[in-house]
Amino acid sequence: MTQSNKNDNSFDQRLVEYLTQFVTDQRLEKIEQVLEYRTRYLTVVLEDIYQPHNASAVLRSCEIFGVQDIHIIENDNEYEVNPDVVLGASKWLNLFKYNKLENNTAACLSELKEKNYRIIAASPYDNNYLLEDLPLDNKTALVFGTEMRGITDIVTDMADGFVKVPMYGFTESLNISVSAAICLYELTRKLHQSDINWQLTDKEKTDIKLQWLISSVKSSQMLIDRFVKTNRDS
Repeated sequence: MTQSNKNDNSFDQRLVEYLTQFVTDQRLEKIEQVLEYRTRYLTVVLEDIYQPHNASAVLRSCEIFGVQDIHIIENDNEYEVNPDVVLGASKWLNLFKYNKLENNTAACLSELKEKNYRIIAASPYDNNYLLEDLPLDNKTALVFGTEMRGITDIVTDMADGFVKVPMYGFTESLNISVSAAICLYELTRKLHQSDINWQLTDKEKTDIKLQWLISSVKSSQMLIDRFVKTNRDS
């Protein structure tokens, strides 16, 4: 780590300590508790979802099961958080949108591969893995496609594997939000019972704790400006 990075980390930590003065003990205890179950070992990718209430329900499931990062691909459809469905969950998450290029799907998946994620696409028609058999020996990005057509050919070509939820009825597919919730429940349960190093690093915990404190503290920007003015050079 460079001296500059060390200084930045120290500053962020001091800012975290400063902002904790302005939250209740109960909120601080909850933040610490939730941080212990947060992970970036699993991440979720939503490809061109055109029903915003479904995507917002997926965000709620990600937050509930401790998945911090969600990657949202906007090729034809722009996603806006539905506040009536997400119920505030999005402010505790990191959302990454891909909408600047002609082929946003390829850009997103390529970036995740560069970060050593294995791309696993949810599909009821490709029998690579049943959900309970999906190995978690690598960081994993779960990709969910649109409600009508599922994943695109680009996802199919770039995926490292496919996963399906076992189904025993006549209906061939699940609503995307239901499918995501089932997958996240099963996979986070397996992670918690494993010896995999799935938790956040200390630096990630500091960064996310700062983000959450800012969301929790009234007039947080004014307090941050005051802190920066008096402490930046100390």
